[in-house]
Amino acid sequence: MDAAFSVEAWSAFAAGLEDEAAWREWANAPSLPSGEAMPALTEMAPMQRRRVERLGRAALQVAWRCQHDDDRNLPMVFASRHGDLDRTHRMLAELARDEPLSPTQFGLSTHNAIAAQYSIARVLQGNYLAVSAVRATPEAAVTEALGLLADGAPAVLVVVYDDAIPGDYHQFLDEPDALHAWAWRIAAPRDGLPRFSLHAGEPAESLVLPHSLEVLRFFLSGDAALPGTDGCGWRRHA
Repeated sequence: MDAAFSVEAWSAFAAGLEDEAAWREWANAPSLPSGEAMPALTEMAPMQRRRVERLGRAALQVAWRCQHDDDRNLPMVFASRHGDLDRTHRMLAELARDEPLSPTQFGLSTHNAIAAQYSIARVLQGNYLAVSAVRATPEAAVTEALGLLADGAPAVLVVVYDDAIPGDYHQFLDEPDALHAWAWRIAAPRDGLPRFSLHAGEPAESLVLPHSLEVLRFFLSGDAALPGTDGCGWRRHA
């Protein structure tokens, strides 16, 4: 696969990295974000916002910044390797103690729940997808977005987000983890904007960042390529 696209707008959030200038400085000297910061998400009504926990707030905050109020039909791809795993982990602990599960908490733990809360809050009418593909989750999200562009969508909102996983799962980690979220408004290649292309395959491993943050670092840094293995990777074209 070698389809090109441009990014019309972007936003990102992680602890200590809440504005464009901070993110561009980070891209030149990347480190794993740490801290307990959480977006205010003041755009969302309080009664709806209380249903969304830390990961969801990060994802919805960056999505909100990249979608106009009149874009109700904009298709969206929400992508997370683990989803709201902290909420799921709490429910599993309740099951282990023979405690009853909350239907509301179960509904909010599903992989598409964060996207659904966003769609409800903004009264959206476009379709949305929720995808997960291990470390290749950003690639899966963009692949879906390219398919939507090929079907005639003028733009697609891609939201990539993950959090640090609960301690019981640390033995299974195969990359660093930290709360982060970023959004791209993807469109067909456009004059005046860089063109990017994606080459399918297995992402290269990083000892510093989760792969989803490596993709964001590549986007912000101006690098010509983010290589992977087996011929995969990302490229920037003038």
